[in-house]
Amino acid sequence: MIEIIRKAASKKIVYTPHAMTQITNLERMIEPDELRKVIDTGELVENYPYDMRGNTSLILGRGTNNRPIHVVCTPTDFCLMIITAYIPSEIKWSHDFKTREKTWSV
Repeated sequence: MIEIIRKAASKKIVYTPHAMTQITNLERMIEPDELRKVIDTGELVENYPYDMRGNTSLILGRGTNNRPIHVVCTPTDFCLMIITAYIPSEIKWSHDFKTREKTWSV
């Protein structure tokens, strides 16, 4: 799946309005170069094949100063759609940011 994501990203990257809100949040400020690095070098953490937007994936990678970044995206024939991107919480995720903590609840 990660190769399909990277191939779609090589065509074009499109950001949803939600993604734009998340990455431009003053507490996060995730730069486009960081997102590109996550897509190019990150690893697939979760896959949601039955998502209403299509086969959606969660990728974990590292941005500036080695900070962890999660990117949720959907590849299409024409582009990679970035649904959201965020800095994963140490409370909600395991120490390696690959597994959701079961003790966390809404």
